[in-house]
Amino acid sequence: MIRPIMTKKFFLRQPSTPADASDLAIARDLVDTLEAHRDGCVGMAANMIGERKRIIAVLDADGSVLPMLNPQIVHAEGEYRTQEGCLSLDGLREAVRFERIDVEYEDLDMRPRSAAFSGRVAQAIQHEIDHCDGVLI
Repeated sequence: MIRPIMTKKFFLRQPSTPADASDLAIARDLVDTLEAHRDGCVGMAANMIGERKRIIAVLDADGSVLPMLNPQIVHAEGEYRTQEGCLSLDGLREAVRFERIDVEYEDLDMRPRSAAFSGRVAQAIQHEIDHCDGVLI
């Protein structure tokens, strides 16, 4: 189900709680909502659809939606500064990101996964994990 985009900064600044199997419907809604906004958005976190759960979805290098539950960056390298926008906020803001990251997460079957990402996908994951932590750019 496509959900409305949350724009209330007070809500977006609240850290998210861990996701579990009972939150899979939220993950599916997040995927649907990202698909509906893919023309102007490369990633979303669950708090952007009004759910404070550690769930993100990003467009991977092939343009497919990759959902992640409880993502955690375990390694990062290649720090750089960039300008980012956000579907929940107006304008561009400066952010510090890493070119390459290793992420541990759970898939939609709640199986543990780990993967390495770089470039645009790595940047989107970092932005969405910030959302999970209540950090706004």
